[in-house]
Amino acid sequence: MTTTPDATPDAISDTPDPTSVTPGSVAATRAFYDVIAEDYAERFRDELAAKPLERAVLGAYAELVGAGGRVADLGCGPGRVTGFLGARGLDVCGLDLSDSMLAVARRENPAIRFERGSMLELGFADGSLAGVVSFYSSIHTPVEKLPALFAEFHRVLVPGGHLLLAFQVGDEPRHFDRPWGHPVALDFERRRPERMAELLGAAGFAMLSCTVREPDADRGESTPHAFLIARRPTTPDA
Repeated sequence: MTTTPDATPDAISDTPDPTSVTPGSVAATRAFYDVIAEDYAERFRDELAAKPLERAVLGAYAELVGAGGRVADLGCGPGRVTGFLGARGLDVCGLDLSDSMLAVARRENPAIRFERGSMLELGFADGSLAGVVSFYSSIHTPVEKLPALFAEFHRVLVPGGHLLLAFQVGDEPRHFDRPWGHPVALDFERRRPERMAELLGAAGFAMLSCTVREPDADRGESTPHAFLIARRPTTPDA
């Protein structure tokens, strides 16, 4: 999202309402997650424990970055992925739009720094990060803003730094209305891995891997999930 979900939105119970107004704005995204933060965190508390493929991707990413590497988990939500990477030796911090999500993240991960902010306007200096993670957090960024988003990721990475990008695969967004009975609604964008790889290449990244897993019907999923790892080259033509 220009923001937060680091969990799988497939598993959120949704009742589509075609009359709902859900503008794709930063304010709408922040309001949505501020309202649902505690329910969201409780529902997905142990999700990674049941997802060995996700853990494998995150573990491989941590090895690529290297112990002590400075990493930003952008759209960190309740900090589940942030904590996972921190436990694997990365110098990780979390960024999110939602104050309520950040409160949960700080409570669950007191040793990790979490700050409020937007992925499109990062407060990190040029070339200051060894890694950037966007784990289901670009899904509220309008497609026309993806080039600017990926350019920002590229800017803050040191040459040789690594990006991890996760999202649901598809062509149409999924609408969530009144999750857990809260009077809010939001769209979750789905993307095509090949198109995302093209956009990353245009932003100056070199693709390292693209992993796509099938939906887990037992967990209520209905669409594949993609995990892209890309690298900022050490030289412009590398």
